[in-house]
Formats: sequence, C-alpha cells, structure tokens
Amino acid sequence: MGPTSAPKGCGSSISSVYYNLCDLTTVWGVVVEAIAAAGVVTSFVLFIILMASLPFVTDKKRKGMVALQASILVFTLGLFGLTFAFIVGRYTTSCAARRFLFGVLFSGCLACLAMHGLWLALLQRRGRGPRSWMLCLGALGLWLVEVIINTEWLIITVVRSPPRGVTVPDLSCSIANQDFVMALIYVMALLLAVVLMAVPSLTHKRKQWRRDGAFILVTGLFTLAIWVAWIAMYIHGNRMYGNPSWDDPTLAVAVVSNAWVFLFLYTIPEICSLTQEDPEQEQSHEGDHIYPAMSLVYDTILKEPETTHQNVYMENSAFSMDEPLTVPVEPVSPYGVYNGKLRSCVYQPTELALIKDMSKMDQNMIIARARASSLIPGSHRDSFLIPAAGTSLPPSAGFYTS
Repeated sequence: MGPTSAPKGCGSSISSVYYNLCDLTTVWGVVVEAIAAAGVVTSFVLFIILMASLPFVTDKKRKGMVALQASILVFTLGLFGLTFAFIVGRYTTSCAARRFLFGVLFSGCLACLAMHGLWLALLQRRGRGPRSWMLCLGALGLWLVEVIINTEWLIITVVRSPPRGVTVPDLSCSIANQDFVMALIYVMALLLAVVLMAVPSLTHKRKQWRRDGAFILVTGLFTLAIWVAWIAMYIHGNRMYGNPSWDDPTLAVAVVSNAWVFLFLYTIPEICSLTQEDPEQEQSHEGDHIYPAMSLVYDTILKEPETTHQNVYMENSAFSMDEPLTVPVEPVSPYGVYNGKLRSCVYQPTELALIKDMSKMDQNMIIARARASSLIPGSHRDSFLIPAAGTSLPPSAGFYTS
C-alpha cells in the first residue's frame, strides 16, 4: 500500500490503491472516472433545473411527480459517486461501500420508477392516480426493504468469525461473485416490476401519459439489458477468458452506464415535459372561446345596428325628446306593440314611457292654445273657446290652433 514505483501519470506520493485513477497505461480507470465526474456535474445541474422550474409547472399531475424525479436524481448522483469505489483498489472501506451501496442506490432509482409506472396505470384505469405523498411513501417503503436486506447481509458476512485455522485478511472483500449477485435478487424483482408497470400506460388515451410510460419502459429495458450483460461477464465471462482482474472494471462500467441511462432516457425527458400545459386546461380555454360569457353576448347585441333588433325588442322612444312627433292618421293602441310572442328579455317601461304611450291616444285631437288678446276695447279677454273635435275656429276669435 505504500509508495512504490508509480505508473505513468501518478505521483510518487499517491497510494497504490488510487493508481487506477491516474494510471495512463490502464486507460479504463481514467475514462470511467471522467465519465462519472461528468455525470456528477450533470446530475447536480439537472437537480437545480428541476427545482427552479417547479414554480412554472401548470399541470398539477406532473407537479406531483417532481418529488419522485428529484429522488431519482439524488440516487443517480450516488451511482456516479459509487463508480469511484469500483475504480480504486480493494480495501475495507471500498469493499463495504460496494456491497452496501450498489443495491441500495439501484433500488432507490427503480422504486421511484415503479411508483411512477403504478401511478400511470391507475390513472388510466380509474381516471385519477394516488397523491404524491402516497407515491413517495410507497417508493420509500420499497427502498427500505433493500436497505434492511443489505444491512443484515453486511452484518452477517462481516461480523461472523471465520473457521478455525483459516486466516482471512479482510472479511469485507472476501465475497464470491455469485454471492454478490444473489444479494441483488430484490433489486432484480424491482427491475422486472418497472418493466411490467410501464406496459399498461402505453395504451393511455392521452399522448403525454403514453409518452411517460414509454420513457419508463425504455429505461427499464435498457437497464435490464445492462444487468444481464454485467452479470454474465461478472460470473462467467471474465473467468472463461482468463481475466478475473476485470471484475472491478465490469462493475464500474455497468454502474456508470446505467446511471447515464437514468439521466438520458427518463430524467431529462421528464424535466423537458414539466412546463407543458395540461390538455384538460387547454380544452377549458378553448371552451371559453366557444361559449363566451353572457356579458360579451350582451355587448355584441348592443353593438349591433338598430335595424337588426327593432323587430325583437320594443323600441323605447321615451328618451327621444328632441325628435318631432309624427301625427298618425288613425289612433294607435298602446298595446299594439305586444304581438304575443315570447321574448328573450322582459321589457319594463318607465313612467315617462307610459305617459308618452297614453298620449298617443289623443294625437288626432286638436288642442287649442290661448294667446294674448288684443288691447282693442271691446275684445273678449275673458272668454276661451274650446272647439269640438274636428272643428276649427275663425282667425278673428283671438285664438290660434296647433
């Protein structure tokens, strides 16, 4: 573990445990390290973008999924960090981190994906899904199961004493490859649940939920393919080709590639879909344009020309005081405007209008108006002649007619 002849790219003061991080002769460590570091930065930036876009989310259903997506980002960030534990050499801390965090971090991502798929399936079947806090509790429960399993497995394998006469340098690192894979059976069950939960949502009536289900399904299928590949290499492939030293690179490549799958195939598309408007709200806005408010209808009626609604509404001429009165030839009944048809609005005549309508009954009568009599002596100052209907007065009577 002390400083020896350092490989190219590493300083003489660096411990041999960390040679894979700087050794330029073994390129896999430097390449995987760079990819993992880029993944750490990308996950952190995406988490900030997710939190910053939360106030602009108009769809309440998508807003409820933000907690699950943020959790996936946190677990993915942990997976990129776990990659460094597989790059460095084996010692007590790195071996314990590998055995415990591998299943815990993967189960966290898969539990969130499974709950999102379950929410889409229930949304298709019942028209509404569970609330966000229920989904978070469900994902937390699924994740805690793996935490308990790995804790018990780590305690049992590390604390138990080795057989007599057998010297084991480090119990944390003395684990067979088959045992490491068998400890991840629960994670494999979660992976299978993610794929199965995403299938029913592909037949959803709304395009946005079908797209979300497709994201989950593709992510699950790619993850399944990666797990089949690394398990086959880890258990049989490396020993078959005589390269058991490739166990650590196999696990490192599997972790970092699967973490990028979570980012590219699920997290980034979901973040891009957050600010999209709910189709139900768009339909309600379109309905507002199709069925405008009543006030707008009234405004439109009032703005129409007067000739278009004279036959529907009774014209109120009570306020046309400046217009000259037209004298009809025949008397007109004040009830002539009522044609017996139903009207959409009720007409309430004012008192002035009633007086005006009643005055139409006597429009054929001639009203005599008095004028000042002449100052000639002998004129009839105190007499007023009211003619009968249809008669006229001579001009010498001292009165004029209108």
